Amino acid sequence: EQGIQPQTYPPGATYTFPAFITDWNVYNVALQNLEMVADKSRGDRTSRDDLEFKTHDGNDIAVDVTVAWRINTAKAAYLLAHVGRNNLEVKDALVRPACRSIVRDVLNTMTSEEFYVSDKRFEKAEEARQRLAAVLDPEGVIVERVILGEHRFNPEYEKVIHDKKLAEQTAERMVSEGKAAQQEALRNLETAKGQVSQQIAKSKGQLDQAKLGSDAELFRAQREAEAILAEKRARAKGIEKQNAAMSGAGGRTMVKLRVAEALEGKQILFVPSGGKGGALQTTNVNDLIARYAASQVQEARTVRPASAKKIVEDEAK
Repeated sequence: EQGIQPQTYPPGATYTFPAFITDWNVYNVALQNLEMVADKSRGDRTSRDDLEFKTHDGNDIAVDVTVAWRINTAKAAYLLAHVGRNNLEVKDALVRPACRSIVRDVLNTMTSEEFYVSDKRFEKAEEARQRLAAVLDPEGVIVERVILGEHRFNPEYEKVIHDKKLAEQTAERMVSEGKAAQQEALRNLETAKGQVSQQIAKSKGQLDQAKLGSDAELFRAQREAEAILAEKRARAKGIEKQNAAMSGAGGRTMVKLRVAEALEGKQILFVPSGGKGGALQTTNVNDLIARYAASQVQEARTVRPASAKKIVEDEAK
């Protein structure tokens, strides 16, 4: 049978083909890397091979790009018939041109600032992989991954970007430090509030304690004053009753008896002046008072039965 056989033979086995009338082609189905970088010691080229283009905002940029790809064994016959007889021919004829064109088209939609954002770079790398897969999968090439390496702007613009980034980092640091200082101030304020509250509570406790002490002292003083007042009132009432009792006939008699008792045993003499012939006469006052007091007592005893008799007669009536 002439032509290309669609059957593929997997690696690891020994195959025998008729000599002179049969030819075969071998593809490496392991993962391959297409490196398009600026470093001349790397990649498939001895010259600078990174992708150069303009960003969406018009700045010149160069980016190192690596594409990981492999041959789809199910379509090896198609590759042999339409692309190349080995991996090198497939890479140069199909993979390399597609990768340089499609990856460049995806990356030039990015702005200069976005190349400094890692999440944005990963997003665009995945977008490039998907677009390459849509083109190369039908041709028998599977694209596993697109990796974006270093990027380089124009040196003057690179300096501007660097200075801008440095200023932004400084501003962010200052904002962060400001927030940290603000948080520290808030913590200090809360600490001060706690200390003030604690001091207020302590002072209030001392005030309450002092108030309780003063209230107790006031209560004690009031009770003591009330006791003294009650005692004085009782004494005054007793004196009042005593005065009332002494204001009657019995009181006058008692006074006379007390006077007599006080003068008993004392020699009292009356010395009259102006007597005839200068004669001196004496009077025993003690005896005089004693007789007078006895007569008064007898008079009081006489009055009491009469009064009692009158009261009995009145009750009988």
